[in-house]
Amino acid sequence: MRDLPLNSLGLPKAPADTRVVVAMSGGVDSSVVAAMLAEEGYDVVGVTLQLYDHGAALAKKGACCAGRDIQDAARVAETMGFAHYVLDYENTFRDAVIEEFADAYLAGATPVPCIRCNERVKFKDLLATAKDLNADCMATGHYIQRKMGLAGAELHSAADLRRDQSYFLFSTTAEQLDYLRFPLGHLESKAETRALALRYGLSVADKPDSMDICFVPNGDYAAVIEKLRPGSADPGEIVDLDGRVLGTHRGIIHYTIGQRKGLGIGGLEDPIYVVKLDPEARRVIVGPKQALSTRRVPLREINWLGDEPLESRAEWQIDVKVRSTRPARPALLRPLGAHEAEVELFDAEDGISAGQACVFYDSASSRVFGGGWIWKGR
Repeated sequence: MRDLPLNSLGLPKAPADTRVVVAMSGGVDSSVVAAMLAEEGYDVVGVTLQLYDHGAALAKKGACCAGRDIQDAARVAETMGFAHYVLDYENTFRDAVIEEFADAYLAGATPVPCIRCNERVKFKDLLATAKDLNADCMATGHYIQRKMGLAGAELHSAADLRRDQSYFLFSTTAEQLDYLRFPLGHLESKAETRALALRYGLSVADKPDSMDICFVPNGDYAAVIEKLRPGSADPGEIVDLDGRVLGTHRGIIHYTIGQRKGLGIGGLEDPIYVVKLDPEARRVIVGPKQALSTRRVPLREINWLGDEPLESRAEWQIDVKVRSTRPARPALLRPLGAHEAEVELFDAEDGISAGQACVFYDSASSRVFGGGWIWKGR
């Protein structure tokens, strides 16, 4: 039998014989992916996850997977003529993402629930569902690239670094990467995506990007946590590095490492920042900006995507991001086990917090080597 050439998804099949499950949030990015693949002749199956209470979602704008977003995804599927399903993942999402989010804040960490959602829901349960549907691969609207290297599929930053989502996808495993596709990762701008949406006649072409965490209305984390964990906003003391009481706070969940505004402390000569949270003593510790600086970052739950095993070297010289909004900086990565390591930054960074991710990059290319979770405070 003659070998078929690879299709645009890198599979040796004709598009009509290739089933693709597209994770559809109802936004313009995933809608364009689904429409693009449908136009190319693929057997597209759109799947949208209902992640939290549908009734509450209908009144919420600017968040993925809300009620009107489900309707938008269904409308795109109808326009392009492919099947679309809505799956109730409310219990899974609550157990895998929301509960940990609340507990992490109560423990004084600064969690990133979007990473956990990708890791534990979209790229785990939804991916398994895609396989149950006999799909050959699953595609998403994330701005990140999958490239084939000598050792197999590699993860790379998006061509448009302003849209790059590699920080939020560091925990994608090599096995998942074999199955996933990211058709938008090579685009140079969001304008190209919206132009494609107009070309396909999609009603979401001008839909605004979602900015909030989907289950946190208006970015009010504390209100969500208080609802999930009654009593979590108990007041306590604000103290300096020597333990001197400077004032009182309205609950640790209202504060994050590096915060300067909203401390309610006046009469000090120099600016002060939140440098540590002590949940057990219900204390917010503040100090000068230099107290925020650190060069050593302990990591655990590392997902390594290098060609060689993580522990094959005593140290790796790489670039790292310790927050999604910060540029990658040079560092040394020293393995302490298969899934634990310490990063030493060449230059100190301010405001590094437990619960954030530290993502690894090749300093000589766009390749992403995975990353780990910052797991203990300063």
